[in-house]
Amino acid sequence: MIDVAWSNDRKRGKDGKLPPVGNTVDVTKATYANTIGSAELMGSWTDPEFDPAKPALYYVRVLEIPTPRWTTYDAVRNKLALLDDVPATVQERAWSSPIWYTP
Repeated sequence: MIDVAWSNDRKRGKDGKLPPVGNTVDVTKATYANTIGSAELMGSWTDPEFDPAKPALYYVRVLEIPTPRWTTYDAVRNKLALLDDVPATVQERAWSSPIWYTP
C-alpha cells in the first residue's frame, strides 16, 4: 500500500504510517461532525518499479471519517446501553475500479 494523498496536516510517523484522521463521533447522541478530513483529494503517483514487460494491477482505496455504527443509532434511539462486544463506530472504505496492465 502506498499513501498518495491525505487530508489535514498529518505527517508520517517514524514507522512510515499516517496517523488516523481523527474521530468526531459522540456515541451518547449517535452524531458526528463532518469537520475533519477532506471533501476532495487529488494526487498522482508513478510506479517506480513499473516494468512494461510484466502485468500490473492498480486501484485506489479511500478511508472515510468514522461515523456511528447502526447499532449505536439503534441504542440511542431506543434508550438502550451500547453493546459491549460491538464497536460503537465504523470507518467505511471505498475503492476504485481496478486498472489492469497487460503487456
